[in-house]
Amino acid sequence: MMSKPEMTDNLNLRPLDTHNKTLISHVHPTDWTNPEPQERYNFIAVGAGAAGLISTAGAAGLGGSAALIERHLMGGDCLNVGCVPSKALIRAARAMAEVRDAGEFGVEVPPGSRVNFGKVMERMRELRARIAPNDSASRYTEMGVDMFLGDATFTGPNTLEVGGKTLSFAKAVITTGARAWAPPIPGLRDAGYLTNESLFNLTELPKRLAVIGAGPIGCEMAQAFARFGSEVTIFEAGDHILSREDEDGAHIIQTSLTKDGVTVNCQSMVASISHTTENKTITYTTPAGVRTLEVDDILVGVGRTPNVDNLGLEAAGVEYDDRTGVHVNDFLQTTNSRIYAAGDICSRFKFTHTADAMARIVIGNALFKGRARVSSLCIPWCTYTDPEIAHVGMQKKDAQDAGHEVTTFSQPFEDLDRAILEGETEGFAKVHVKTGTDQILGATIVGRHAGEMINEITLAMTNGLGLSAIAKTIHPYPTVAEAIKRTGDAYNRTRLTPFVANLMKKWLRLTR
Repeated sequence: MMSKPEMTDNLNLRPLDTHNKTLISHVHPTDWTNPEPQERYNFIAVGAGAAGLISTAGAAGLGGSAALIERHLMGGDCLNVGCVPSKALIRAARAMAEVRDAGEFGVEVPPGSRVNFGKVMERMRELRARIAPNDSASRYTEMGVDMFLGDATFTGPNTLEVGGKTLSFAKAVITTGARAWAPPIPGLRDAGYLTNESLFNLTELPKRLAVIGAGPIGCEMAQAFARFGSEVTIFEAGDHILSREDEDGAHIIQTSLTKDGVTVNCQSMVASISHTTENKTITYTTPAGVRTLEVDDILVGVGRTPNVDNLGLEAAGVEYDDRTGVHVNDFLQTTNSRIYAAGDICSRFKFTHTADAMARIVIGNALFKGRARVSSLCIPWCTYTDPEIAHVGMQKKDAQDAGHEVTTFSQPFEDLDRAILEGETEGFAKVHVKTGTDQILGATIVGRHAGEMINEITLAMTNGLGLSAIAKTIHPYPTVAEAIKRTGDAYNRTRLTPFVANLMKKWLRLTR
């Protein structure tokens, strides 16, 4: 006897056009029938975001019996309300900026170019639906994974329930992710607001958009919507945007946002929000006093909160808290040795690629008694503004706080031939090494393709290669990635001490 999944009335996907219907048919098919559970699974993942998808695919591919449970949309935030739709918008916004700036390259564009926001959003929905089969229920069934749609609740240390059926497991992983968090600002809830979970449902461009929080989501979308034609204002409590990033890099991004028409209010706290049928009024405090601003929509991008609610974690013996999520050790094991966690539900690095890496650790540790540690991961990240800002390893202050003496090598893009020719001189590659060695402690790259370039540094750090190894590596000319090689050249020049230089001069005189 097969059981029907619990139907979700509101999948929060609008408009319900052909593209979103296609998306739903893949990631939450309304006619889906849950399979009859096997007697006992080797492996179950609760949550079909990146970590759940990768871990169950791995378990099934290695010959294990695997089940995957999802109550909402397979693909998680990344496919549905995160990486995929946001990058589609960012690409469209960059196209508009390129048209706007084409005159700098001698390209004459007729006046009157504008963004058709409805077409931008339709393109996003079409591309998202095109990518969706990768994360679909049918694909994972074909892989040998038993796919269940519905709410999962742990009923014991090795059992859970979904759709009225009990599933038993040898090992399980919690991969339920996180959701947007809204601060307790008086009037915010009543006025209404957008998060990344609702932003991509828009069909009309907000004329005036306020963005609360200047983290990655806030900055990316502020720039994109400003390029589309919105009047965008950012509110940030800190001294500068992108507080986790290198301060010099954050300053470049802030300058770029300002160039695109974004008003950036740092050291500004939103105190309250009122609204009428026509607009919303934000009251905020600044060092200069209290100010107000009228807007049409508000985007909140101030953080994420883990999805730990209604999972029955107490029955499973899994410790957690509402702020940091599920508690895990360095092997990603929870307080129940049978159950692991991976991804946003337990990590402060809330990135798809981190969830991917953690899922791979879980497969080895849970199924094959591996001892891989999450602390061994070298995790890069990138904020996809224009220019991008990418980072890996420790910031300089972090390294110093950890007791390292730090030497920094920096290469501005303004000295690179390719950057000059591309008209993209606002950027740099900055690498921190342990003083007296070429050991890379961390790096930041700011530039249009920083997210691609940071991989070279990450590869070096992961494999214990230092800056001297990068200096030995031939880079094509002309490329912006030469900046990384030049930091290696700069390190090599520090090895040419006066004593060594004097010896070399003497040797050359002797060999004339």
